[in-house]
Amino acid sequence: MAGRRRLDDLTIGPVLTWTTKAMLDHASKLAALPGAEVLFGAKEINGGDHSVPSKYGAIEPTAVKVPLAAFRDNFELCTTEVFGPMQVVVEWGAEEGDERKVLDCLESMDQHLTAAVVSRDVDFQQRILAETVNGTTYTGIRARTTGAPQNHWFGPSGDPRGAGIGTPEAIRFVWSHHREIIHDQGPLPEGWTLPEAT
Repeated sequence: MAGRRRLDDLTIGPVLTWTTKAMLDHASKLAALPGAEVLFGAKEINGGDHSVPSKYGAIEPTAVKVPLAAFRDNFELCTTEVFGPMQVVVEWGAEEGDERKVLDCLESMDQHLTAAVVSRDVDFQQRILAETVNGTTYTGIRARTTGAPQNHWFGPSGDPRGAGIGTPEAIRFVWSHHREIIHDQGPLPEGWTLPEAT
């Protein structure tokens, strides 16, 4: 669905913190990893036919598939947060021990801010939730991490006098709350189909 977004209807727009060149270079580095491939995107919006200034990032929604082994060996590159329309897709489960490898990767991250366990397998959800530590965590077949700022408290305490976003005090207060797990099992909207796999 991300691949359908367009500048014409404003479902995609410029990124203020990355240039187009920087985002395309990042996608190229990901795609150059052993066994990696671009699933869609990795091109400038409208082939460059737009009025977005070059200092802002204007790329099509992009997904790069990276094998689990390459992901682990290039962890910093693969987990660089772009804050734009770019995602790294990693398939796992083909080999014995893959689940443990994924959990080890998850626990290697620095921030542990928010996460989602998207699966209809409740036993799998519980295994992953028991072995990970994150802030707001969504679980279920509709586990939507993008609902976090709209639906759940991200701070700083909602106090308009606080004006503390980004300060050490606000960061400590926001990220030292209890762990919040939101179960989002359904019902699914009409027309949605579930994949066969978990």
